[in-house]
Amino acid sequence: MELEEKTLRSSYPFRGKVVTVRVDEVLLPDDNESKREIVEHAGAVAIIPINDNQEVLCIRQFRKAAEKVLLEIPAGLIEKGETLEACAQRELAEEIGFASNKLVKLTSFYPSPGFSSEVIHIYLAQDLVKKTVAQPDDEFILLESFPLKEGLAKIQSGVVEDGKTIVGLLMARQYLGL
Repeated sequence: MELEEKTLRSSYPFRGKVVTVRVDEVLLPDDNESKREIVEHAGAVAIIPINDNQEVLCIRQFRKAAEKVLLEIPAGLIEKGETLEACAQRELAEEIGFASNKLVKLTSFYPSPGFSSEVIHIYLAQDLVKKTVAQPDDEFILLESFPLKEGLAKIQSGVVEDGKTIVGLLMARQYLGL
């Protein structure tokens, strides 16, 4: 059985700084028509920074959509023309004040493919070196560090609720053989 949907028409009811909303009218495999609401997103990079003490460096940040402060790995939007590695280094510098001499891509995933085109690319950052840059004016974050195993316990206890952080910590555990 064919599973693909053919786009017949698209409209764009909203274009924002971070996302664009697209409504597609589609032809289904059974020849019926339907509508799909898609959030177009440039994608993001998320990084699991591990310092010389084998601690994960995370941030606490208020997230308006969740209406609470979340514990997260550093992450950010990919800027137009920016490589994934350059985005990872920029976000490390902006959010935690470091650069990485050893950056390894662990995985990429779609956090919500039912309605969003966003892909998040997860990197492990080791051999960290201090790099001070100006923090964006609209970001207010607190730095927190803990051993990776403690981060895994934070997932199980529900302290870590952010999807990219859960995926990142689990992928780092797998990669590091813990």
